Amino acid sequence: MPKRHFWISLLVAFSSIVAIEPVRGQAILPHTLQLDAEQLEAIGIGLIQEADRWSRFQQHDQALPRAELGTQLLPDNPQAWGVLGSLYVQVDRIEEGIAALEKARSLDLNNAAIRFALGSAYFQGEQYDRAIAELQAGLDIEPDVPGALFDLGNAYYVSGNFSEAIDRYEEAFEQNNDFWPAINNIGLVQYEMGDVNRAMQMWRTSSEIAPREAEPKLAMAVALYARGDVDRAIPLAEEALQLDVRYAELEFLELNLWGDRLLDAARQLLSTPRIQAVVAQVEETTPLSIEP
Repeated sequence: MPKRHFWISLLVAFSSIVAIEPVRGQAILPHTLQLDAEQLEAIGIGLIQEADRWSRFQQHDQALPRAELGTQLLPDNPQAWGVLGSLYVQVDRIEEGIAALEKARSLDLNNAAIRFALGSAYFQGEQYDRAIAELQAGLDIEPDVPGALFDLGNAYYVSGNFSEAIDRYEEAFEQNNDFWPAINNIGLVQYEMGDVNRAMQMWRTSSEIAPREAEPKLAMAVALYARGDVDRAIPLAEEALQLDVRYAELEFLELNLWGDRLLDAARQLLSTPRIQAVVAQVEETTPLSIEP
C-alpha cells in the first residue's frame, strides 16, 4: 500500500541593461534589479503553492522544478522541503525524497505530517525499521490519523510482526469505520498466518463496507478456489476483475502486500482459461487511462 503523495520552474528575471554611450576604454555595464528577502520569500511560497497544485493533477514535470526552486528560495522552510521530498517519492526518486524529508524533519521535529511522509518514504525504500520509528514518532504527536496507523500496520506486516500489524489496523478501523483497507489487510495477515476462516470474515466485512472495491472480492475468490470451491470462486473473481482488471496482475497484487501464500493461490486462479478470457474481454473494452 501509495502507493504515496508538485512544481515547474518559475524563473522571473528582473533585469535591465542600461546602455551607456561607449567611450574609449569603457564597456557596457549590466545593472540587475535586486530583490529583497521578503520578495524572494514571497516568490518561494508562490512556487511551493503552485507545485502543490500541479501535483494534485499528477503533473510532476510541472511540479518538480517549482519545488526545487522553491526550496532554494526557502532553505529554512520545513514545509517546502516536505513538499519537495513527497514529490520525489511520487516519481520514485526515493533516496532524494528521503534526503529532502530528513531535511524537513531537522527543521521541524514536532511536525507529524513530515514524520508520516518520511515514514512512508522509508517504507518505499524498504527501510522498514526506520519507517516504523518515524510513523510512531508522528503518531506520538498526532495519534488520531487512521492513514498513518494503516501505514504503520503495513510496516509491521512486511517486517513479519503480524500481531503488531493487526493491532494497528484495528486501531485505524476504530477511528474510521469506513476505512475498508484496514479490515482488508487484516485478512491478508490472517491468511498468511493460516487462519483462512478469519481472513474470509475480514474480506467479507471489507466488501460489505466498500462493495465497489475489487480487492476483497478477489481475495475471497482466491481463498475459495484454493479450497476447491470453484463454483463460487470463479463468478466472484469475474466480478472483481470487472471492477478493476489490474488485480489480474501478480505484480500489482504484490504491490498491494499480498503475501506468498495468497499469491500462490491467486496464480492458480488467474491462470484458468475462464478467468483469462474475462481479463482479455475487460482489457479490450476498457478505455486507456489518461493518467500518467
